[in-house]
Amino acid sequence: MSDTEVVLGDLLAEGEELDGLVAGLAEETWAAPTPAAGWTVAHQIAHLAWTDERAAQAATDPAGFAAEVRKAAAEPDTFVDEAAELGAALPPAELLRRWREGRERLRRVLAGQPAGARVPWYGPSMSVASMATARLMETWAHGQDVADALGVRRAPTARLRHVARIGVRARGFAYAVRGLEPPAEEFRVELRAPDGELWTYGPENAPQRVTGPALDFCLLVTQRARRADVAVRAEGADADRWLDIAQAFAGPPGKGRAPGRGGHGEGRAPGRAPSVEARGQAPSAEDRHPGRTAEGPA
Repeated sequence: MSDTEVVLGDLLAEGEELDGLVAGLAEETWAAPTPAAGWTVAHQIAHLAWTDERAAQAATDPAGFAAEVRKAAAEPDTFVDEAAELGAALPPAELLRRWREGRERLRRVLAGQPAGARVPWYGPSMSVASMATARLMETWAHGQDVADALGVRRAPTARLRHVARIGVRARGFAYAVRGLEPPAEEFRVELRAPDGELWTYGPENAPQRVTGPALDFCLLVTQRARRADVAVRAEGADADRWLDIAQAFAGPPGKGRAPGRGGHGEGRAPGRAPSVEARGQAPSAEDRHPGRTAEGPA
């Protein structure tokens, strides 16, 4: 099975899990606020539906998608929120149908792309596998927003490996987007998977190290939890700094969650007070919609 087939299968499963959370909701619950300021459950699903539609358009109608990119460039601070508002205004049953049809179409479109194909996006083009991975990351991250709004604790799955991989590969971007020079040396990252397996990245003997549960790392790099509220640890000054700025999504740095809110990580890191960046800030627009992955072309 190819990498693309694997990630498309996991994308399908991630969508079905979130579908199971919202399918039976009462109509008024779709209006429940999520941790993303100004966004309800309906906004979260509407955003996923819209982004799936844009991804399918990018793969099948590059010229039409290019027009969408020009429109976004003209309204960079509002185009995502406006699309979410339009979708959230639909009756829940219609919005749910739109999301289901759109994500199934996207899966078929990506599965039918020729080997080596690249898909244009809001930035560098991406391989089919990277596009599917980006959609999985967003589905998982916005699914966490929905779960938090509903008070549901989701069981972590092996699908987190896709989110974790993006978070690790996006290390340089997290520095660059803040105008900082990333450390030249590689880091060692060791994450405990939900089944107890150890996922490892980077040289085994690297002095800069990050360790912890994969779930907590994924919550951190998607800014669904604060560093002080997860059990991810750093060894080395550079690794410590990275965890304060880590993000797996492209775009400006987000402000993340308010301390102690949402995420349901495996454990609060003992003995570590929130950093200056982590205190008293509400979710920003960037936190509502991670957009594309920040790992760069793949």
